[in-house]
Amino acid sequence: MKTDYDVVIVGGGAAGLSAALYTARAQLRTVVIEQLATGGQLMITSDIENYPGFPEGVLGPELSQMMTNQATRFGVEIEYDSILNLKVDDPIKSAVGADRTYTAKAMIIATGGEHNKLEVPGEEELSGRGVSYCATCDGNFFAGQETVVVGGGDAAMDEGLYLSRIVKKVTVIHRRDELRATKVLQQRAFDTPNMEFKWSHTVREIRGNGSVDRILLNDLKSGEDYELPVSGVFIYVGFHPNTAFLGKTLPMDPGGHLLTTMQMETPVPGVFAAGDARQFSDRQLGNAVGDGITAGLSAYRYITEHLQD
Repeated sequence: MKTDYDVVIVGGGAAGLSAALYTARAQLRTVVIEQLATGGQLMITSDIENYPGFPEGVLGPELSQMMTNQATRFGVEIEYDSILNLKVDDPIKSAVGADRTYTAKAMIIATGGEHNKLEVPGEEELSGRGVSYCATCDGNFFAGQETVVVGGGDAAMDEGLYLSRIVKKVTVIHRRDELRATKVLQQRAFDTPNMEFKWSHTVREIRGNGSVDRILLNDLKSGEDYELPVSGVFIYVGFHPNTAFLGKTLPMDPGGHLLTTMQMETPVPGVFAAGDARQFSDRQLGNAVGDGITAGLSAYRYITEHLQD
């Protein structure tokens, strides 16, 4: 079976680079295809304090470069291209890019995902400077301070409860007059003394000089705009995996997450998925790395057990 590579990995974030490291060290010809720059969410993450091995923390872009250098040291090729679609039904898997088509014996999809944005002034400018989409990642930076959580679903309540153990106060901003979260999470939040709720409110603007120090709120019932002093804004208004380009190529859940086994196998033999693109991801760096390692090992086993020349 003649192919360009043994393994094609679509996506060059933490999951994709970890998978590539393992397949390349197993002497499999490996290419990582990334649209812009390797690193994924690491490239927009400032200080990372919850990844083992870095007791003083590490900058996201710095860790991304380390991971990329480690992968390429073992022969991983990095190609910058936009993948338009995949062909996975045949033994030879193809990733059709804007520049060329990449063929391989096995394929790993590690395209990650993105948090939905509020799309308000100040959100992008202050991202990583008080605006966050992950309390588990960034909560400790706000110890003893006042924060807000924007959203009313399970993720908002989960992360708000996590924050409540660290910060002085959590104010939940929700555009409706009731939460969408499960009743159990709602009750836990209501029972938490330092969690407060502003119903029927939206965020108009996030403000601060270099870092967040206040937000502009709108009371949907009265129409009033007013400022609220805060140090951190944690936004949970949805998350979408970067899988739209797949169309109906592979089975997904209603949210667009790829279905996999614990070994990162999709229902299509020889096609694996890892990281935030797959169902039940915890959206943590450590999980992405673990997923990538598992996917890389599974791809190696698939090739050696089923496709030995």
